[in-house]
Amino acid sequence: MPAVVGTVAGTVYVKERAHAAGGAVSSAPSSSPTARQEASVEAAEPREDRDALLEKAMESVTVEDGAKVAVAVLDPDSGDSARYGDGTFDTASIVKVDILAALLLQAQDAHRRLTAQERSYATAMIENSDNASASALWDAIGRADGLDRANKRLGLTDTAGGEGTLWGLTRTTAADQLALLRQVFGEESLLSQASRTYVRGLMEEIAEDQSWGVSAVADGSRWALKNGWLPRSTTGLWDINSIGRVTAGGHDYLVAVLSDGNSTKAEGDLPGGGGRAGRGGRVRLTAGRGAPVQWLPGCVLPRPRHSATAAASRTRPRPPAPSPTQPGECAPPRSGSGPGPKYLSPYAAACRPSGFRFRAASSAAAGSMRP
Repeated sequence: MPAVVGTVAGTVYVKERAHAAGGAVSSAPSSSPTARQEASVEAAEPREDRDALLEKAMESVTVEDGAKVAVAVLDPDSGDSARYGDGTFDTASIVKVDILAALLLQAQDAHRRLTAQERSYATAMIENSDNASASALWDAIGRADGLDRANKRLGLTDTAGGEGTLWGLTRTTAADQLALLRQVFGEESLLSQASRTYVRGLMEEIAEDQSWGVSAVADGSRWALKNGWLPRSTTGLWDINSIGRVTAGGHDYLVAVLSDGNSTKAEGDLPGGGGRAGRGGRVRLTAGRGAPVQWLPGCVLPRPRHSATAAASRTRPRPPAPSPTQPGECAPPRSGSGPGPKYLSPYAAACRPSGFRFRAASSAAAGSMRP
């Protein structure tokens, strides 16, 4: 049966594990009682512990002292899941998906559609991670009280909205983020089909310079995500999170990766100044089938592959970016191209978290990893 293998980078691979006899159990009826008995025994074999598989994959991961990481992976078709790490984390900007889900749920309850202004805010909030738009919708849903009420209905049992205007300091768990992703990408959801399609569409059109994260896992152009990054003023350390849906091995997975306590070495001013983000420690990950994936610090990022439709849609103008409204967060770029393989825009150099990054290894190395 499929075994889900994950890593801290949100890397997910499916590896078909055939029976020792080299074949799957047939569903066709058999006239032999012995054959039926053997098939019954074989079908009753215990499933592999996916949490143990994920923990095994994490043995090769180096996490710096004081940092904390939690990973959760779900196969939405089978319901199989794997988790690593526990505890709560600041959401930073991944809460913007939750804010939009709460807004849509409230609109459904009122039997209304989102207004043009709400849709404008939602687009900027998700696609460009615009903080002012998030603050406007945070107020619209009733801030933490509104978010908490929605989350109680959506099945997020360990998430608590940030105090006052501080939506970025909402606390959550990797398991709760999977619950939220199931509401967005699953069929059994309190969100209507139209609402789910709307959120998915925005998450599939993330601005190119913000499309790092779980997108590195996708083996093609199919992914939908939201990232969050927040340098804490009290510690100088970074919260770096990524949630979304990826396609690997022709199969969809929901992935949540949360981390905090990530250190940074910087030259110049961070964030918002003209400084250049430096390099810190690294986490190198390989697991299961496919290309090794590195979640690397620093300023070298790949340009993910996109479908022609997605690339065309990214040519539309972006809304102007207001000043940051969350302590320590950076506003999205006003203009300019996203980071390519060898350079960063001024925005990204100043505001891109210099904590962990994803970067896929070469195709040659990828071939060597195949079973």
